[in-house]
Amino acid sequence: MKPVISIENVTFTYPSEEEAILRNMNVTVEQGEFLAIIGGNGSGKSTLCKLLNGLIPHYYTGDFEGKATINGLDVATSTVADLSAHVGYVYQDFENQLVQARVLEDAAFAPLNFGYADYKERAREALRLVELEDCEQEFVWQLSGGQKHLLALAGCLALSPDILVLDEPIAQLDPHHAKKMYEILKKLHEEHGKTIIVIEHHTEFIADYCSTVLLVDKGQAVWKRSVKKALTAVEELMERNIYPPQVTQAAIELGGSTVLPITLAEAEKYFTNKLVSNHTTCSPSISLGQREEAVSFHDVEFSYKTVDRSFHHILKNINVTFYKGEKVALVGNNGAGKSTLMRLLTGFRKPASGTVNVMGHLTSKHSPEQLADIVTYIYQNPEQMFIEDSVRKDVEFFLKARNRKGYIERVDHILELFNLSDLQNKDSRLMSGGQQRRASLAIGAAMDPAIILLDEPTANLDIATRKQLVQFIHMLDHHTELVMIATHDMQLVSEWATRVVVMHDGQVIYDGDKEGLFSDLFLMRKAGIVPPQIVELSHRLQLSPAAYSIDSFVERYQEETRWNMQKA
Repeated sequence: MKPVISIENVTFTYPSEEEAILRNMNVTVEQGEFLAIIGGNGSGKSTLCKLLNGLIPHYYTGDFEGKATINGLDVATSTVADLSAHVGYVYQDFENQLVQARVLEDAAFAPLNFGYADYKERAREALRLVELEDCEQEFVWQLSGGQKHLLALAGCLALSPDILVLDEPIAQLDPHHAKKMYEILKKLHEEHGKTIIVIEHHTEFIADYCSTVLLVDKGQAVWKRSVKKALTAVEELMERNIYPPQVTQAAIELGGSTVLPITLAEAEKYFTNKLVSNHTTCSPSISLGQREEAVSFHDVEFSYKTVDRSFHHILKNINVTFYKGEKVALVGNNGAGKSTLMRLLTGFRKPASGTVNVMGHLTSKHSPEQLADIVTYIYQNPEQMFIEDSVRKDVEFFLKARNRKGYIERVDHILELFNLSDLQNKDSRLMSGGQQRRASLAIGAAMDPAIILLDEPTANLDIATRKQLVQFIHMLDHHTELVMIATHDMQLVSEWATRVVVMHDGQVIYDGDKEGLFSDLFLMRKAGIVPPQIVELSHRLQLSPAAYSIDSFVERYQEETRWNMQKA
């Protein structure tokens, strides 16, 4: 069978860069594959995919060598418009693809501009395929983040391409919408014959949905394998800081070497005869002691006026207090109000009613500039943190503006801490996604705040960079009074948080520990929460209490083994 994608000896170097980002790249993709591209941040994954629809070399100019063909079309001699009929591309920053006011208009934009007489029919069919047919007359801004992502996909499907490319399709989605995205991709693959290519860091999703995996490292294709063979190549993955599914890692830690599980269903069978028992271990009780208040919300409401002059209520009757020393995770589906709640702490937004108290300061009586000495907010989009033309200038900006003494030494320390010393003279906007995230965190850390707020800090990061981030957050425990994270990353919640607040439709519907959250199936379903793979495996194996990390799962296994041997 002739491949639908053929990349032969491609080398590409961006302007002003000395080193090539793609180096003698060779890849083929057969029709009907569901391919996952994996690799560390900066390995060349996104650049490779931009080659598939002609953005390279036509839009992103640079030194290009080699040959790439898509459905027989030579990328170098075909236009982006020609290639778009064959390749639909959903970008990592997908909201930039939404260009019209209403949903149907946006889905119809591409076929209308290609001159198709049936552009509306094409748009409606695309919306049906992504399950947005009931939203066609809504304004785009009324959609949730997950719905916007699906609309960007619909815009591609309206041109009926054979190949779909999605750059980190679930990075900004809550677990419920992440699963929905992949279920739709599975349907497009199996029922409509689409060739699907995803750049993905979440190996659990790769295990459940993909058929093949391409490993990219330093701009080269290391190998392309079946999903089972790829995800059980543990040593090759780990040496590149790519982490297999949690159940695979657990099996390796427990001495497994052959027929390793990669999915939850496989792991349940793998561990059933080894681990199941009715043995319950009591969790140690934690003494709260005397707690000192850091932040409080009293009867807080927040809303904004829409284009039709009606009010859209974001937060409703929020009453919650956070204490010094806590590690708080704010979770819930897209649009639940998590980011708005945190922004009220910065003073950039004021409550419509009620009071917000931050370290003894009412936010309604203080400007954002005054509160900036106490609270640092790190945005979900790192580029919103960049002001100057280099990493170093961005990191030192706040300290220089405040005339802080010794700021040069502090900036040197922060750059080293976040492994940015070698990048300090580079424009932050031109770096990879993981490098940009590190830079944004460095900017926040340099401000030396009492309270640090992070909005989706692990979005768009590979697992290795994510682990570095978690280490940074743990270090903050000794330097800040309160750390609060709004996140969809349930692994981060299970491994890091001491307190979890679940939001839904602008209200707090749960406030407690992670054990209570992950044991309440109704609550998780309502809030669009899917527990980490290792937690779900613990539930299926009837472990009580559940394991919340790979290390704790291994400990429980060893404990259960000893207990079963003693019982026998």
